[in-house]
Amino acid sequence: MSIFLALDISGALAQYWQATTALELVAVATGFACVWLAARESIWNFPLAIISCLLYVFVYFEATLYADSGLQGLFILLSCYGWYEWLYGGSNATELGVTHTPGREWLLGAAFAALFTLGFGYYLHHHHPDAAFPYLDSFTTAGSIVAQYLLTRKRLENWLLWLLVDIIYVPVLWYKALYTTSLLYFLYLALAAYGYWQWRRELLAAPKLMAEASPPTMPKV
Repeated sequence: MSIFLALDISGALAQYWQATTALELVAVATGFACVWLAARESIWNFPLAIISCLLYVFVYFEATLYADSGLQGLFILLSCYGWYEWLYGGSNATELGVTHTPGREWLLGAAFAALFTLGFGYYLHHHHPDAAFPYLDSFTTAGSIVAQYLLTRKRLENWLLWLLVDIIYVPVLWYKALYTTSLLYFLYLALAAYGYWQWRRELLAAPKLMAEASPPTMPKV
């Protein structure tokens, strides 16, 4: 029984590999690298994100995930914005530091996600009959936009939103035969958890570092 099971698994893996295009492989490799660099707070995550997004425009379009295909163009713009913000978005045009997401940004993000999901989901459902999971596709698109914006502002909670989006993407992409990309999003779950831990550690350490860098005060007489 174990021999037949091994043969079935190896046959399935071979089928999945054959279904993966070279374009998707390069998009997966650059996508993984950019998220890893973002978790490490490396500014180089942005140029790799731009390359990966350009490739995924075509990958998602071929899979009839039209919302995700169009999303890549916005991701490219947000990556350019984030590149600048991380370098000069801090006080006095200094490097941006990790912060919590203000309540106002949460409310605006939630409102945007709800309106986008209903509006674009309706559009896909009625004007693109071949669209796969129009409302779910629109929700992951909206969630990704909000998460990416929070990432450009170095908000800690962007990683929590990415965890939610990635959990949905894994089965959807597998269903659409984008097996390598589905595996990539499974790995993104681990990277999002790591990114949250890494950024939270820096956020907690920031007050201590600022106190150590401050000059000693003279005692009052």
